[in-house]
This record gives sequence, C-alpha cells and structure tokens, in this order.
Amino acid sequence: MIAAPPYAGNMTTNAAGAKAIRRPVERVAVTVPARLHLGFLDLNGGLGRRFGSFGITLDSPQTRLTVGWSDALAAEGPDAGRALAHLEKVTRHFGVADKLRLTVERAIPSHIGLGSGTQLALATGVAVARLHGLDVKTRAIAHLLDRGARSSIGIAAFEQGGVILDGGRGDTDEPPPVLSRFAFPEQWRILLIFDQASHGVHGPAEIEAFHRLPPFPAEDAARLCRMVLMIALPALAEEDLDRFGGAVAELQRTVGDHFAPVQGARFMSPAVADVLAWLEAQGICGVGQSSWGPTGFAIIPSEADAETLLAAARRRWPDESNLAFQISRGRNRGGEIELVPSTD
Repeated sequence: MIAAPPYAGNMTTNAAGAKAIRRPVERVAVTVPARLHLGFLDLNGGLGRRFGSFGITLDSPQTRLTVGWSDALAAEGPDAGRALAHLEKVTRHFGVADKLRLTVERAIPSHIGLGSGTQLALATGVAVARLHGLDVKTRAIAHLLDRGARSSIGIAAFEQGGVILDGGRGDTDEPPPVLSRFAFPEQWRILLIFDQASHGVHGPAEIEAFHRLPPFPAEDAARLCRMVLMIALPALAEEDLDRFGGAVAELQRTVGDHFAPVQGARFMSPAVADVLAWLEAQGICGVGQSSWGPTGFAIIPSEADAETLLAAARRRWPDESNLAFQISRGRNRGGEIELVPSTD
C-alpha cells in the first residue's frame, strides 16, 4: 500500500516517539451539476476538428459525494462501483494514500443523457486531490479518467457553469477547448422529461454507434455552425428565447435525424418524443433530447409558465406512463468544493 506524502510542517511525535501525520483536512465534499448536451455542430470533421458541442449546465439534478480518511479503500452509495474504480485509479496515479472512504450521498441518474459519468469522475478526482493538498487541474483529472473525449461540456459545467460551446476534438486526446460561455437567463426554466423505462446508448455500444453512423454532410455542419454562431449565441446574449429556442430545435432535428439509424428515430424514447411534440403544440420551440437521451427537455420563458406546463404534463402522463417531470434552473456557477478541517 502506498503511503500518503506528509504535509510540510505537519509531522508530530507521539509519547512513544513514533512520528505521525497531522492531516489538516478531515474530508472533502464535492457537489457537481448535471448538464444538457444540445448537440454536435460538426460531425463531418473535414476541417480537422470533429464534434463541437453545445450545452447548458443544470441546477438539478446533482451529484454530491464526500471523501475522507479511513482504514481501507471503500465506496458506498449510488454508483459506488464506478466511484470506487475512479478512486483506485486516482490514488494510484498520484501515488497518494489509498486508505479512503468515498460516500455518494446523491447521484445524477446514470445513462440518461445528463452527464452523470463525467460529473462522478470529476467529483471523485477533485475530492482526492484536495484531500491530499494536490494542485491538479480539472481537465487533467478528466483526461486521466477518460472523460471529455468528444465533449468538454461536462468539464466546463463543473468548472464554471452556464451555456457552453466547445471547439471539438482535434488531433490529440485532450478534451476540446471551450470557446464560449454565456450565463443562462435567470428567468428562464428548463422542463426535464424522464423516461424511467429506458436508458441511452453508453459504453462500448456508444463507441460502436459512432462507427455505424453514415458520413455527416459538410453542408449540414456549415449550416449548424453558422446557426449557432449567428443565431443561438446572439439570441442568448439578448435573452431572446424564441430565436434561441428555434436554433436549439433545428440543431436537435438535424443531429437527431443523423442519429436515427442508432436510436430508431429522431429521439430515443417514443414516449418522450410524444411529450416534446405536445410541448411544441403549446408554443414551446426550444425542445429536444440531451445527448443519447432518453431525457428530453424544453426551455420555458418563466417559472410560472414552467409550473403550468408541469401540472398539465403530469395530468396527461400520470405515474403509470413511466414518465416523470422536473423543473430545473440553469446554473451559472460550477461545482462546489467544501473542505472539512481536521479536529486533531
């Protein structure tokens, strides 16, 4: 077992003359937000970079975990298996003490399109680094734990929140650079639609899916890039939901139709697709599916409007439909890190 390097100036000697380490931090708690992945701008890659992601940080749901000293390496709570694998890899890579206990207090549901895997990995890596007093960049942790291969939306959501655009993957394995970050308007809300009987494509199946997709037309990539730069981002800056939502919906249609051979349709879940069509009929233009889904979303102009639509949706699709609904705000700040000092 690898022992943790002592903190400078924190060595003490007990009555028997043996040296012990006084740890200034007893445990670290990290809370991280979910995110919507609105779509890829350039799946063609003809200019040397591929993907290019557009996304929104959500205030809920969230993952929260704590890492503290223990007598053995252990993890408990939702997604404990994945968290333990990250814990083992981080401690081994940095050569630090592995007598740690990780507790996942709450977790973003897995494989539903909200970035749970990236946020769990980042939260685990950052917690271990801060517990041991290491100055490690978030992107370095993402790279170590194999996150951000195609998109930096989850990393940027952890670091700063807001509405994020990245520049796609180049010829390295580094996470794509973040090109733009805007605040999500405070008055807008996001209605999330969950299909509790379905999961999105993930793991090896996701990698295989990208290999099976047909070539993405260069003219569609050019149109999407222009639309995001010249419509979506200016509309966001001016808080014009109609134009922003319209651009998001067009991005969703184009990318969703490209992924239809894998998903079976524009959207992964037929039930979620029904809700999105109903929302569009109510005049809501900014609708779509996050990542591989099945979670759907609708961008709503106000809290009152969101509450009205939420109540109507729950009446139309009761619990036995396997659909669930939640209102979230956009989140304009990143994750939260709390250091609990030792009482020794």
